[in-house]
Amino acid sequence: MEWYLWLIALFFSLMAVIATGIPIAIGFMFLNTIGACVFWGPTTGLQHLAHSIQVAVSSFVLLPVPLFIMMGEIMFLSGLAPETIKTVDKWMGRIPGRLVLLAVGGGTLLATFTGATTASAAVLGSVLAPEMDKRGYKEVMTLGPILAGGLLAPMIPPSALAILICAIGEISVGKVLLAIIFPGLLMGAFYCSYIVIRCYLQPSIAPVYDIPSVSILERLVAGARDVLPVGLIVFAVVGLIFIGVATPTESAAMGVLACAIVTACRRRLNWKLIKDSTMNTLRISVMLVLIIGGGMFFSQILSYSGAGHGLGKWVTQVPAPPILLIAVMILGIIFLGLFMDAASIMMITLPIFLPLVKLFGYDPAWFAVLFLISVEVGLLTPPFGLLLFVMKGVTSADTTIEDIVRASLPFLILSLITTALILAFPEIALFLPEQMR
Repeated sequence: MEWYLWLIALFFSLMAVIATGIPIAIGFMFLNTIGACVFWGPTTGLQHLAHSIQVAVSSFVLLPVPLFIMMGEIMFLSGLAPETIKTVDKWMGRIPGRLVLLAVGGGTLLATFTGATTASAAVLGSVLAPEMDKRGYKEVMTLGPILAGGLLAPMIPPSALAILICAIGEISVGKVLLAIIFPGLLMGAFYCSYIVIRCYLQPSIAPVYDIPSVSILERLVAGARDVLPVGLIVFAVVGLIFIGVATPTESAAMGVLACAIVTACRRRLNWKLIKDSTMNTLRISVMLVLIIGGGMFFSQILSYSGAGHGLGKWVTQVPAPPILLIAVMILGIIFLGLFMDAASIMMITLPIFLPLVKLFGYDPAWFAVLFLISVEVGLLTPPFGLLLFVMKGVTSADTTIEDIVRASLPFLILSLITTALILAFPEIALFLPEQMR
């Protein structure tokens, strides 16, 4: 059978499995099992599949993932992360759109440490949206910023989603973690600038309200108690990689140790916290390992069927600049984000796209940054973006999908502008990795 027929068959089989609604890891493994039996026979094929899972389990690149997940579990089960958000709220004073900026920052913090953008949107939508409504905030400045925090999440280290891309695509973890920093800051600057400027020009959409007076001393004490420890934890993860003192795995371990020390200093480190955070970490990590093992084997199926090689050969003969083909890939990722989650999109696209990116001579870390933004943008793109329906589920019955789309549109446009800038100027993403010692 021709390579393109195999590619079409594999792609639509994967889409069909995902459409059933079963967990992506289980569905992916089911499809791989069938593929193994078709291409190599039952005995040899299942041996290949088992070997792929073994390689995924023993992959050194994956070690930071459970450590990052445990960091998030400790931060939230101990209550450190919510207290950090409250302290930042005290610092803001009477800045225009104060609660809106808090929604963006809180959403980023929640989704960064938990790795769950949809869960973050659901939590903040049910907690902050009613508070904003009570303060007289209009929907256009209530719903969008909460969703924007989720868009920022994978661009702020530690990012479990970034590590997942590195494991599947065999990209340097340290390089990608550094590459997402400037793009993430750029997105955050765009979001915050838009919020402050619009709230200043249209005060009616985010009315100023009286807040308790907090002295400078109280702010400094709260910052030293709640914000400084989080900053030290982030430095333990990113700073040690940047200055060349630790590998990503070592810095992730240092991050967990820093979380444990901070929690112990606050007298919240107990047996229940250790047990719950460990069990939650194991549950999530096992699912990720199955996904990655399935992704590795799916790449082998693509290679053995000739689909991967055939596609690469065909694309190189297309009379178009490589950067234009990269842009088409980005649009494809955004389109898939309308219908499925990030892990599913990775499984479908990375085995196909990354070899082409390398063939064109581009840095895979740069493409990983573009991928992270695009997959989150897809979750927010109307009319089927998953985050739109998550927000609809946690807001009042009077809120319509049209209201949510209207509120999220400016942040969607700003994200697309960021993507275009990184596409045109790769140095935005690659400057810090190039400074690594």
